Amino acid sequence: MELYHNTGNLLASKDRDYLLSSTAEAVQVKISDLEGKVIGLYFSANWYPSCRNFNKLLVGVYEQLKSNGCDFEIVFVSSDEDLGAFNGYRETMPWLSIPFSDLETKRALNRQFDVEGIPCLIILLPDGSTLHDGVELIYKYGVEAFPFTKEKLGGLQREERMKHESQTLANLLTNPGRDYLWNPTMTRKVPVDSLIGKTVGLYFSAQWCIPCAKFTPKLISIYHKIKQSLEEQGCGRDFEIIFVSYDRDQSSFASYHGTMPWLALPFGDPTVRKLAKYFDVEGIPCLIIIGPDGKTVTKQGRNLMNLYQENAYPFTDAKLELLEKEKEEEAKRLPRIDYHEGHHHELTLVSEGNGGGPFICCDCEEQGSGWAYQCLGCGYEVHPRCMRAVDPPNAGSLKDG
Repeated sequence: MELYHNTGNLLASKDRDYLLSSTAEAVQVKISDLEGKVIGLYFSANWYPSCRNFNKLLVGVYEQLKSNGCDFEIVFVSSDEDLGAFNGYRETMPWLSIPFSDLETKRALNRQFDVEGIPCLIILLPDGSTLHDGVELIYKYGVEAFPFTKEKLGGLQREERMKHESQTLANLLTNPGRDYLWNPTMTRKVPVDSLIGKTVGLYFSAQWCIPCAKFTPKLISIYHKIKQSLEEQGCGRDFEIIFVSYDRDQSSFASYHGTMPWLALPFGDPTVRKLAKYFDVEGIPCLIIIGPDGKTVTKQGRNLMNLYQENAYPFTDAKLELLEKEKEEEAKRLPRIDYHEGHHHELTLVSEGNGGGPFICCDCEEQGSGWAYQCLGCGYEVHPRCMRAVDPPNAGSLKDG
C-alpha cells in the first residue's frame, strides 16, 4: 500500500470537475460525490480480449457490491482508439468514466500509477492508501476482497493458506453431488479416488481459444510419451490429465474433449469456477500440476511442458533444477552467433545473466526463459530448440562459434 492520492486532484482537470455516468445520455456526475468511497481506477480498452474478459467479471462484482449497499465506485480510464470504440465499450459498464477527450488526465493517471499493461485496476481507499493489484484481487477473491483493507486481505490470505495446506485431490475435484470424472469417450464415470497417489494435471482450456488449439496437440503428444515412459519403467508412478472446460456450450465441450485422451470434469460443473478462482486462472490454456500427495506442485505446467516437453515430469523442484543444469551444459556447446531462417538479422545467444529473461518465442509463440537467441537490434527471440540455422547473408563470412 502507498499513501499519496487525492481523489479530486487525480480525476479532475482545470475545466472539468465531473465524470460521465454509464447511461447513454452520459450524465455528468460530480467528482465530489465520490468522497469517502472506495474507488477503482479501471484502465482498459475494448480492442484487447483480456480486458473484455475481465470486464465481464468486474461488472458482476461491482453490481453485487452495489446491491449490498457498499460504498464502492469504479472510474473507467480508456485506452480505446477512437470515440466510437469508447462509447461502445462504456455501454457495457455500469460505472463512471473519464471523458474520452480528456487525454491529459488519462495520461497523467497512467504516469502516476505506472500503468504498464491492461487491464489494470488501481484501488484508492478513503484513508489515502493505494493498491495496484486490483485485477489479481478481483480474480482471486471477487466480492470478498471488499473493502480491500490490509486487515481484510490479510484474513483472506490466511484462509487461503489454510485451504492449500489441507488440499487433497478429493476436495479439489468433487462436490456433494459428484465424485466422478468422465472418461475420454464420455461413456464411463471414473471415480476421483482412483487418481489418488498419481501426478495430475488440471488442464484449463476451450475449443474457441486459438492458443489452446495450438497447445493441445503438443500436450497430447507429451502426455502419451510420459505415460509410455512410466509404463516402460514399471515404477508404479502414473500421470493423468483432467480437462477443465471453458467451452461455451455442451456441444463444443463434447467435440473438444473427444480429441483428448484424458479425463474431464462434467461441462458446466460448479467445480470449474471454484478451481479457476482457487488457482487464480487468469488466462487459458493453463496447466496446474498436482502431486501424488494432493498438493500443488506448480501452476506453470504449460511453460514447463514447452521448455522441457516430457522431460518435465514429475515437475518437482529437484527435477527442474536437474533440467536447468543440463540446459546450461547444452548452451556451452551452442554457437554464440547464429542465423535463423525465420529472421533476417544476426541472432546472439543470451541468458538471464547477460540480457535475456522470460520471453515469448517468435517461432513457436510459446513462453521461454533462460537461454534464447535474440536479435539485439529488434528484440526478436527464439528458443534454441526452435532455431533452424541458415548461412549468414554474406556466404563468405564465418559464424562465430
